[in-house]
Amino acid sequence: MKKIITLLGSTGSIGTQTLDVVRMHGLEVYALAAYHNVSLLEQQVREFHPKKVCIFDESCYPALRDALSDLSVEILTGMDGLCELASDTHANLVLNSVVGMVGLQPTLAAIAAGIDVALANKETLVAGGELVMKAAAEKGVAILPVDSEHSAIFQCLQGNAHNPVKEILLTASGGPFYGYTREQLQTVTAADALKHPNWNMGNKVTIDSATMMNKGLECLEAKWLFDLQPEQITVLVHRQSVMHSGVMYADNSVIAQLGVPDMRLPIQYAILYPERKPCPVAPLSLTQYATLTFAEPDEQTFRCLALAKKAMQAGGLLPCVMNGANEIAVQAFLQGKIGFLEIADYVETAMRTVETPELHTCADVLKTDQKARELVQNLIQK
Repeated sequence: MKKIITLLGSTGSIGTQTLDVVRMHGLEVYALAAYHNVSLLEQQVREFHPKKVCIFDESCYPALRDALSDLSVEILTGMDGLCELASDTHANLVLNSVVGMVGLQPTLAAIAAGIDVALANKETLVAGGELVMKAAAEKGVAILPVDSEHSAIFQCLQGNAHNPVKEILLTASGGPFYGYTREQLQTVTAADALKHPNWNMGNKVTIDSATMMNKGLECLEAKWLFDLQPEQITVLVHRQSVMHSGVMYADNSVIAQLGVPDMRLPIQYAILYPERKPCPVAPLSLTQYATLTFAEPDEQTFRCLALAKKAMQAGGLLPCVMNGANEIAVQAFLQGKIGFLEIADYVETAMRTVETPELHTCADVLKTDQKARELVQNLIQK
């Protein structure tokens, strides 16, 4: 079946790399969505000729309308626009690469419409994994992982549907501050934290990598994607980012997926699954790397990972609280309002303070998320 793609988050890091894959394979783009980068979205529209576009920041609508005035493309805005794009069945795959909790409602909209989802938005499963996976199962919709680690696990599971998984080995680069003490982390800046050693990612994801929260979010994501218990997920710090993750089966054999650290490989696997075709990624030379190292993460120094594991163990809406609090704390750190170590402090305070009722609907997730955000915002302002 010909892949017709709706791409949410087209101007971000994952979005632009997705379009590299689209170019190489001549795939059809039905719709594009961006947050507020009007100039890049205009360039993408002129190259890929989508039928619809969405600019999430409604204040950018006039500029985009004027930029595209000579084209017959429908322009939508806001969350309603994202959900309309995600649920339009002219596309048969929605790649969701928006940042943060914004991704949850469009994912559910695509599932409700029966459209497969290639998911690069961690928060969708962190905050609403129970709802998302239940809805996907009911509608027979595939959730295809785009994150390099989850793509690796997904690839290692192929052909092993009837073989029990003992545990998964979820690899982490360790970020720019691997080996730092808490004392050293007292004075690091946002500019320091944004210098990731291996990956080219957006600001929020890069800060999450520096705090190790990114790996905590990925633990929760893996739990829902692969129906795992928390104790089946082992995090390993692997500085080279060559082994993207692995699966240990009941016989203690480990199957791992390796490749150069380039997101276009897992993006392409999700888009073209189950086919493998040439990819605009360099081949892996193990002799070039020579040594691959593995170590346990330091959860006492990088407390966000421990907090994420605690949220995963508790379940319910606690991961939603953790995620919402983290988004606000990371934003404050990027703005220079709080220190690096305070990110974990604010997340922990929110997890202790915000009430978590039973999880039944998307509204429960959104309400709890808002409470966590407001709490942290108020604490930072004080």
